[in-house]
Amino acid sequence: MSIIASRLSRIKPSPTIAVTQKARELAAAGRDVIGLGAGEPDFDTPDNIKDAAIKAIQAGDTKYTAVDGTPALKKAICAKFERENGLNYAPDQITVGVGGKQVLYNALMATLNPGDEVIIPAPYWVSYPDMVELAEGTPVFVSCPAEQGFKLQPADLEKAITPKTKWLILNSPSNPSGAAYTRDEMKALTDVLVKHPQVWVMTDDMYEHLLYDGIEFVTPAQVEPALYDRTLTVNGVSKSYAMTGWRIGYAGGPKALIKAMGVIQSQSTSNPTSIAQAAAVEALNGPQDFIAERAAVFAQRRDLVVSMLNQAKGISCPKPEGAFYVYPSCAGTIGKTTPDGKVIETDEDFVTYLLESEGVAVVQGSAFGLAPHFRISYATSTEALEEACKRIQRACGNLKD
Repeated sequence: MSIIASRLSRIKPSPTIAVTQKARELAAAGRDVIGLGAGEPDFDTPDNIKDAAIKAIQAGDTKYTAVDGTPALKKAICAKFERENGLNYAPDQITVGVGGKQVLYNALMATLNPGDEVIIPAPYWVSYPDMVELAEGTPVFVSCPAEQGFKLQPADLEKAITPKTKWLILNSPSNPSGAAYTRDEMKALTDVLVKHPQVWVMTDDMYEHLLYDGIEFVTPAQVEPALYDRTLTVNGVSKSYAMTGWRIGYAGGPKALIKAMGVIQSQSTSNPTSIAQAAAVEALNGPQDFIAERAAVFAQRRDLVVSMLNQAKGISCPKPEGAFYVYPSCAGTIGKTTPDGKVIETDEDFVTYLLESEGVAVVQGSAFGLAPHFRISYATSTEALEEACKRIQRACGNLKD
């Protein structure tokens, strides 16, 4: 009898974390590696946010808090939702977790029964299907290829809905594609959802402030108020405020759902770190001007990466609307041979070739449910990105027909 539970056979470790760890190991062994796998801003947490954490420590704010968030943080989150999204939530409609991932996980654990279906547009963040599987639900994938802008189409959503459908997970701007829905595109999706009252909507708005070219951010409950009572609007401070290691995610939703998620959290992690919560209050209530400044830098990096990748033989890279990822196709490299005689048969073969030949670490598209692609995070220095793209160009140029 194995000590390992059978449920673990249905899931796999995060490929993005695996790539980052592999890059670290190679670098530690002396290899010159440029890691473009992690979805983590290279900017530091702003000083005012750090200062708030220091003050919390000095004030003795180091004890247990309420399981799903302090009153001060819940108040700040309510103000944020009203100010930026036109959504009115009371504090008992807010939950705070140890990162956005825990908030999503809590919701799925609190709501899914065996056989319940969760619609997941592909490409998707790697953790969505595995979290659904752990909660004994059934992931239902809907392909959203590049020719559709990597966006879910209303007709495809309609077709995917069955009597067993419980959730749609919608991530905009998207990890991994950077695709973002316009208001009209979002309204077309919510028009479908309104017709199916058994389907709830779980948004992942983590990249809300990382939008480019004047595109407006919208979230489902904001676009269609009729969905307010069956939408969980999830966000966090990780990306916009460069606070990935602080581990604070949050959500607004119906009271009964929020209460159930609190029960799950009470028996798993209990409260998020008190100090990180104090820092998150300052993040949400404090100055916001740096967000647009940093987004402008990301936009410049995006343009550089898209331009240079489209000059690589066999690579086609669409221009994303948001987040800090590009999701290029490597279809033009499939079937070609590396200098040491290996045939590139899959996108995983291609990213392995990039890492072994040029020391560039990226993530294969198959990990995100849509191949043959690969994901690059451009949340790193311009110099590193330029060098990485030169190496990718060289690697592609060295492939033989």
